[in-house]
Amino acid sequence: MKVVVIGGTGLIGSKVVSKLRQLGHDVVAASPASGVNTLTGEGLAEAVAGTEVVVDVSNSPSFEDRAVLEFFETSGRNLLAAEAAAGVKHHVALSVVGTDRLPDSGYFRAKVAQEKLIKASGTPYTILRSTQFFEFLNGIVQSATVGQTVRLSPALVQPVVSDDVADALVDVALAAPANGTIELAGPERIGLDTLVGRYLSAKRDARRVVADAHARYFGAELNDQSLTPGENARIAPTRFEAWLSRSKAQA
Repeated sequence: MKVVVIGGTGLIGSKVVSKLRQLGHDVVAASPASGVNTLTGEGLAEAVAGTEVVVDVSNSPSFEDRAVLEFFETSGRNLLAAEAAAGVKHHVALSVVGTDRLPDSGYFRAKVAQEKLIKASGTPYTILRSTQFFEFLNGIVQSATVGQTVRLSPALVQPVVSDDVADALVDVALAAPANGTIELAGPERIGLDTLVGRYLSAKRDARRVVADAHARYFGAELNDQSLTPGENARIAPTRFEAWLSRSKAQA
């Protein structure tokens, strides 16, 4: 089966491409570097020709409110139009748990816009909403740091490792379209401030984490329901300590 992975050279996309190829599928890793640009439409028609499944794991290069909305709306329209013309049978998109609960965040508003385009497109689809990746912790730390203080919400999160996200995307891509949303989360619920504290301690980083219920996460205040999944979520197996140990071994 031919599968096109939009954003196929990134953190998640490269893993999805590798796993699908190992299973014997014909996979196109589509990105601007390979001549496929969803913003301009360049190379899209050629990439999706004869394709049964498209997996979209692309992300905006800028998280500024207007830029991220323009990315997801323009990219989504171009990609879905190309898929309709090619007769693609299944559109799979990676989104974020809690997307519709954080309207104060420009990034989450943009993801809502992307999801609405998918649902209205007429192409059979599955949206996989994932919780935060362990691999993004460093970026979260940097965004919340002033001097030697890291100010973060104590709200609960349920993070997941990128390998488990890629496994779930492969499973979804090879299954029948759900025409709905599936949630994916890691096995542990933990306060965001506590999680980052453990992360910094493991890295022997001297910065101090301060819990602040009003600290914003990509523009939005959090509560315990903001970034955690519902009861029917798919629970990935990898725990935080296992990821930390593996990361240390690879360093």
